[in-house]
Amino acid sequence: MKPNMGTADRIIRVLLAAVFAYLYFSGTVTGTLGLILVILGGVFVLTSLVSFCPLYTIVGLNTCPTKKP
Repeated sequence: MKPNMGTADRIIRVLLAAVFAYLYFSGTVTGTLGLILVILGGVFVLTSLVSFCPLYTIVGLNTCPTKKP
């Protein structure tokens, strides 16, 4: 897997995951929507850690800066 996520994208995803976790564990969002947010937050953290988003590959996006030789 070639990285396709830049640093800003990764930071935004981790922050969103933290917000989703806070909303769920504080009881602000409950039920099915709360579980969906927690799962989505987990996916955001996982993709941030590996710097690869499968959806970006399908859509053709790449926010990772290119390295110059």
